[in-house]
Amino acid sequence: MKIMLSLISFVLADTVLASSEGHGFTWLGNVSHTTGLPDHIIHFVLVLILLLVAGMIYRAKVSAVPNAVIPDKGITFRNIVEATGNFIYGSCESTIGEGQAKHYFPIIMTFFITILLSNLIGLIPGFLPPTGSLNTTIALGFFSFIYYNIVGCKVQGTFNYLKHFAGPLWYMAVLIFPIEIVSNFIRPISLALRLKSNMEGDHLVLSIFSGLVPYGVPIIFLILGLLVCFIQAYVFTMLSMVYINLVASHHDHGEHHA
Repeated sequence: MKIMLSLISFVLADTVLASSEGHGFTWLGNVSHTTGLPDHIIHFVLVLILLLVAGMIYRAKVSAVPNAVIPDKGITFRNIVEATGNFIYGSCESTIGEGQAKHYFPIIMTFFITILLSNLIGLIPGFLPPTGSLNTTIALGFFSFIYYNIVGCKVQGTFNYLKHFAGPLWYMAVLIFPIEIVSNFIRPISLALRLKSNMEGDHLVLSIFSGLVPYGVPIIFLILGLLVCFIQAYVFTMLSMVYINLVASHHDHGEHHA
């Protein structure tokens, strides 16, 4: 349910920030023309649908085995999903802490698989990566921003959370508070620009070399593109984990220091 709500929130945020963009041929171009929605939103909705279908398939496969703890033999869809989940959960444990990893894992995993699939779909001819649009990446960045600030208010209390922006010295608060606030608001913009620029550049390079040398050479850039798609999804996810850890553990650190 948390993942479903997160995905819906992404769509709503993306729709609000959407603007018309011109692109070449896409398989979903007619859908975009009929609905009047930009291509990046149509492709983002497609990503969400694919994730929902994948989730239902995984659940059906897990329900069909007598002991879900035992993995399948060989490389299967279930093993790939579980290996990905174990990888992100391990990152959560090392970044947020073993005690908090289970609590924040659903939203972190949602970030990773949504961004990863949004990146990967752009490698298929005729499809556009939703993350190649600044509207989508800003929506994702501000969702992360809103979420970790809500976590900070919930864990520390709203007053204490805002208070920590003023710094430890009250007579420096007038100077430190606006700097910290501006720094905090730059984070989602930084996340958005980093993701958008890298994905746009990667797919631009791939399309250029595919046009110049249609055989052989593009395979190299396709492999590099797969690596870039994974790294950028992981970087966004890792930074979100760091931000969550900063606000979730600040209260505990303060008590320990006292």
